[in-house]
Amino acid sequence: MAERRRAPRRRPAGVLDTCVYIDLALLNPAELPAVPELTAITFAELQQGVSMARDAVSRASRLEVLGAAMADFDPLPFDAAAAARYGTLVTLTIAAGRQPRPRRIDLMIAAVASAHGLPLYTRNVADFRGLGAAVEVIGI
Repeated sequence: MAERRRAPRRRPAGVLDTCVYIDLALLNPAELPAVPELTAITFAELQQGVSMARDAVSRASRLEVLGAAMADFDPLPFDAAAAARYGTLVTLTIAAGRQPRPRRIDLMIAAVASAHGLPLYTRNVADFRGLGAAVEVIGI
């Protein structure tokens, strides 16, 4: 009798990393949480993307992505609990032999997810290496 492989159980809620939100249309919805969340940090990254667009077409496309995020999500804030967790994540990053400075934005998003007890969905799992003790990172 052949062994049947079970499909992974879909999580009820989770935080989407900015790269996941930007590529949402390319991803399999079954791999995402039933209730996706965005952070205020992701909104800031999307704003930055609009500001840094090199041409009108790119700017218009990025504005559409930002507008959809603003219409569809009430972002989770980077509050005092997230700030405290951020310190923990910086410590874990250093313990993993990595420099936290170039990862500040990623660490802030992870801190918000961790402070809310939610897993973080990302396409860049390596960016979050060493944080497993404080936040569940799910690669998609």
